[in-house]
Amino acid sequence: MAGLGLLALGIGVSAAAIVLIVMGFVRTRGLRARVGQLNQLVAHDPAATVVADAEGLAFTLNTAARARFLAEDTDTPGEPPSVLGITDLLTSCFANPGSITYRLQKKAEKDGNASDLVATRNGHVNVSVHRVGTGLYLWRVEDLRQPSAEHGESTLLPRLSVGRGGTILFMNAAARKLFGKRVTSLERLTSTPLSHGQVTVLDGANGKVTCMICEIAASGGRREIFFLPPPGDTAPAAPTSGFDGLPVPLLKVSQDGVISRANTEALKLLGRDDAHGVRLSDLMEGLGRPVGDWLADAVAGREQNSSEFLRISRRDKEVFVQVVLKRVFEDGAPALVAVLNDATELKTLEAQFVQSQKMQAIGQLAGGVAHDFNNLLTAISGHCDLLLLRHDQGDPDYSDLVQINQNTNRAAALVSQLLAFSRKQTLRPEVLDLRETLSDLTHLLNRLVGEKVKLTLEHDPVLRTVRADKRQLEQVMMNLVVNARDAMPEGGEIRVKTEGLTLKSPLKRDRAVVAPGDYVLIKVQDQGCGIAPDKLQKVFEPFYTTKRTGEGTGLGLSTVYGIIKQTGGFIFVDSVVGQGACFSVLLPVHMPEVEAAPEPQPVAADPVSVRPDAVILLVEDEAPVRAFASRALRLRGFTVLEADSAEAALQLLEDPEVEVNVFVTDVVMPGMDGPSWVRQALTDRPDVKVVFVSGYAEESFHDDQSDIPNSTFLPKPFSLTELTETVSRQLH
Repeated sequence: MAGLGLLALGIGVSAAAIVLIVMGFVRTRGLRARVGQLNQLVAHDPAATVVADAEGLAFTLNTAARARFLAEDTDTPGEPPSVLGITDLLTSCFANPGSITYRLQKKAEKDGNASDLVATRNGHVNVSVHRVGTGLYLWRVEDLRQPSAEHGESTLLPRLSVGRGGTILFMNAAARKLFGKRVTSLERLTSTPLSHGQVTVLDGANGKVTCMICEIAASGGRREIFFLPPPGDTAPAAPTSGFDGLPVPLLKVSQDGVISRANTEALKLLGRDDAHGVRLSDLMEGLGRPVGDWLADAVAGREQNSSEFLRISRRDKEVFVQVVLKRVFEDGAPALVAVLNDATELKTLEAQFVQSQKMQAIGQLAGGVAHDFNNLLTAISGHCDLLLLRHDQGDPDYSDLVQINQNTNRAAALVSQLLAFSRKQTLRPEVLDLRETLSDLTHLLNRLVGEKVKLTLEHDPVLRTVRADKRQLEQVMMNLVVNARDAMPEGGEIRVKTEGLTLKSPLKRDRAVVAPGDYVLIKVQDQGCGIAPDKLQKVFEPFYTTKRTGEGTGLGLSTVYGIIKQTGGFIFVDSVVGQGACFSVLLPVHMPEVEAAPEPQPVAADPVSVRPDAVILLVEDEAPVRAFASRALRLRGFTVLEADSAEAALQLLEDPEVEVNVFVTDVVMPGMDGPSWVRQALTDRPDVKVVFVSGYAEESFHDDQSDIPNSTFLPKPFSLTELTETVSRQLH
C-alpha cells in the first residue's frame, strides 16, 4: 500500500510538472509570436525601437536601434546579441538612464503610455514607451535636432555645386524648387554654356525662368553657380549689375573684414543708411571667436558652405541673422560675398525655449533648497527667540541677538523671493480694495523713495475689488517703486495709477494672451533713464540686473513676475530710452459668490493662559527644530510629547492612556509623511486638532490636507510667538 501511494504521488507530481511545462511552452510560444509581429511592425521605423519585457530585458531591436546602441551587428537580425536591458542600451544616450526608464515604465504601467523630452549635449531626445499587451513594452528613442543646413538654405538663393565635367554634385532646396526636380548634369539643364554675369532663360518647374548667372570658383576644380533675379532689363549686364536691387541681403567684404558694398536689403537689415568702409566686426557680434579668424578661414577656402548665426549691433531692436560666406575673385584677388538671412524669429523661439528650461530648473532648485534651508532658519531664529526671552535691552548681548534675528529674517525673505519667482510660495489670498491697500502703504513708499523723488497716487473712484495676498501685493508695489526710484538718481516723479479695465476681446501681447473680462489695472510710471529695447525681454529674468555689483540681487522684478502670475494676473512693461518706463499690472476683478450670513468670529485667546494642561504631540525629524519647538511650547505651559518620525508617533499613540489634544507635525519626513500618519491616528482619535508645518509651499500637499478636519498650516521658518499662537487657536 505504501508503495502504491508513493507511485500515485509520483505520477501526480509528474503530471503536474508536464502541465506546467506545456503551459509555459504555450505562453512562451505566444509571447514569441507577439514579439515577432512587433518586430515586423517596427523593423523600418526610423526611430530606434526596442521591445522589452516588464523587467526591462530587451527581446528585439529594429535596424535603427542596432545601429544606434550596438557597436557590432553580428547576431541574428532583430534579436539582441546577449541579455541586455533597456537601461543598458540607453547608457549611450544619457548619463543616468535608470531613473528615466523607471519613471516612464511606472507611468506606462498605469496609463498605458509615457514620454519625456530629455536634453543632452547633442540636442534633445524624445523617449517614449507604450504597453503592448501583458508583459511587453515598446520603447522608442528619437532625436529632435535643429533644422539642417540644407533646410536653413531653403529661403536663400538657388545654388548648384558643379564638378569638372559638368556633373551637378549638389542642388540646394531652393534650386530643386526652382527646377522642380533633381538634375545630374548641366547638359540636362541647358544646352548653352553658362557664364558669369549672363542673363539666360531656363526651363523651371512653372515654365520659363529668366535669371542671371553668378559663378564662384571653388576648390578642386568645382564651381558654385547661383541663379539670381534678372536686372531691370534682360540685356547682358556686368557682373555687379543689379546688386543693389536684389531681394536678398548681400554684402561684399574685403580680406581684412571691411565692407566695400552693401545692397538695399542688407542696409535695411543692418538698420543703416550706408555701410561702406565699416568693419563687419563692428556690425555683428556673438560668433564666439574673433570675426577676423572666421573671415580668414573663408578667404582661405576652409569655410565652404557653412553658416553662422550672429546678432546685429542695433539699439532700436534685437535682430539675428544667418550669414553664409562665399569666396570670389576680383582681379585675381580673393574677396568675400556675405549672404544674410533674417533669423530673428528662429532665435526668439530658441531663446523662449531656453528661458523656459532655465526658469524650470531654477524653480526646481528653489523648491528643493527651500525645505532644508527653512529648517535651518527655523532652528536659528527659534533659539534666538529663546535667548531673547532671557535678556533685556540693557544686557550687552541683547544687540547681538537682535542682529542675528534680523539677518535670519532677511535670509527667510530671500528664500521667499526664490519661491516667488518659481511660483511655489504659499499665498494667503483675501478680497482687497486696492485704494485702501495702497493708502495704507503710502507712508512706507514715501520713506523708500526719499526726498528727491515725488510719489503721486491716482485712484479710480469706482474701483472694484481683487483677490490676492495682501503681503505679497505690497511686496510687488515696493519692488516696482524702488526700481522706479533707482532709475531717477537725480530725482523726478513716480506716478501710481489704478483704474478699471474691461476687455471685450483677447489681448495678445509679449507672448501672453489676456482673456476677455474685467480687470483692475495698476500703473507705475517713472521719468527715469528708460530701458533699452534689447533689454526689455530680460528684465523679468532671475539674477538679471543693470545695477552695479552690490546694489541689487536681480530678484526684484522676477519676484514681482512670479507673484503676479501666481495670483492669476499679468505684468507688462513699456519704455522709451531717456523718457522713463511704465509697468502695468493686470489683476482679475473678484467675483463675489452668493452672500451668506456672517459667522461670529471667535475671540482670540491669550496664548499664555490657554489650557495649560493641554498635551501636544510634536513630530519633527530635524532635531534642532524639534528642540526649539518643544522648549517654546513648554514655556507656554503645554505638556509636550516628542517623536522623531511618524512611525514613532504611531507607536506612542498605541497606549490608550496617552491623551493628546493637538498634533504638531512636519509634512515631509523619511518614511511615512505627515498627512498619512495623521489620517491613521485620527481613526482612533477623531477629535484631535492638527498643525502641519513645512518648509515647502502649502500647495505641494494642499490636496492631502484638505480632507483632514480641524487642520491648519504653519510655514517654516516660524517664530516662537507664531508657533504658540497657532497651537492656541487650534485648541479653541
